Amino acid sequence: MMAKILEGRPAKMGFRMPAEWEPHEQCWMGWPERPDNWRENAGPAQETFARAAIAISKFEPVTICASAKQYPNVHKLMEHQTNIRVAEMSMNDSWFRDMGPTFITRKVESGIEKQTIAGIDWQFNAWGGIYDDWSLDSDVAKKIFEIERIPRFSHKMVLEGGSIHVDGEGTCITTEECLLNPNRNPNMSKLEIENELKDFLGVTKVIWIPRGLYGDEDTNGHVDNLCCFIKPGVILLSWTDDEKDPQYERSVEALSVLTRSVDAKGRHLEVVKIHVPGPLYMTQEEADGVLSTGHAVAREPGTRLAASYVNFYVANGGVVAPAFGDDRWDKEACAVLRKAFPDHEVVMVEGAREIVLGGGNVHCITQQQPVRPS
Repeated sequence: MMAKILEGRPAKMGFRMPAEWEPHEQCWMGWPERPDNWRENAGPAQETFARAAIAISKFEPVTICASAKQYPNVHKLMEHQTNIRVAEMSMNDSWFRDMGPTFITRKVESGIEKQTIAGIDWQFNAWGGIYDDWSLDSDVAKKIFEIERIPRFSHKMVLEGGSIHVDGEGTCITTEECLLNPNRNPNMSKLEIENELKDFLGVTKVIWIPRGLYGDEDTNGHVDNLCCFIKPGVILLSWTDDEKDPQYERSVEALSVLTRSVDAKGRHLEVVKIHVPGPLYMTQEEADGVLSTGHAVAREPGTRLAASYVNFYVANGGVVAPAFGDDRWDKEACAVLRKAFPDHEVVMVEGAREIVLGGGNVHCITQQQPVRPS
């Protein structure tokens, strides 16, 4: 049975995108393998993806999607993990936050219409074309909807999941650097993009932050590397105390916007700071381990890594966050997250440097599927 394609505007039908801390049915992940993005044929990255999947599976079910070539290895690797299933799926790369679906839900009052969950299949163009072929990635969201028999809204706007964060109560945060970049939707104005976010995510307020994290050129400044909601009215912001760090100006700029903003409920936003690691840079050895094919963005030694502790995943009762091997800031980030999520267990995933070498982190490689409202 094909998943039904829905027409109209989800918000007008009572749909909204839930906050990430609301209950999940499961988490979706891909599996890295392309040698022109991941060093050493993706071996080190696969180890970190596996650690992240196992950490999340302690809190909620995980589905890992792997190519036909990788499926036997991943299945064998995970066969003793009782809360992880492995599905075969073709893809160009493994960033499920961005090419995967956005799930939306609604409560049904009358009981006449029983569809309480749906999805949005946005257009995907590989972050403005940093790969030359993303045809397989473009179908990932559709495949997930088919597997789960969830109807979908098909949207013509280019949007990645990492470019938005919502509080579940009507507020969305995003960056101008990404959504207004001419490599996404050059024929749409800021107001038109904002109206689409409102009509499809069920939000009534969009807060625009000028720029994302320094060095996050692959995604053109996704908001999920810079800041996120940790509960309604409270935002966690990547920060540095070093005024000479180019990140300082961006963090101060974001802080200024956020502290002057109110959310959809009229609340003034509280901002909690979390220090960035490092700064961290790509080594010659790491760059040499990436195959140069001309089909993907080049990985150059000395490049500042877009490393951020904000790029974490909130599971059912857990927070799974990156650890970069930076003892000082890893420990402080863990303490900040424990205070921010007192009812959650915080798990730091060792080796997260391997993910940031490819252009993202734990939040970027995961996609939550919310529980269907009864």
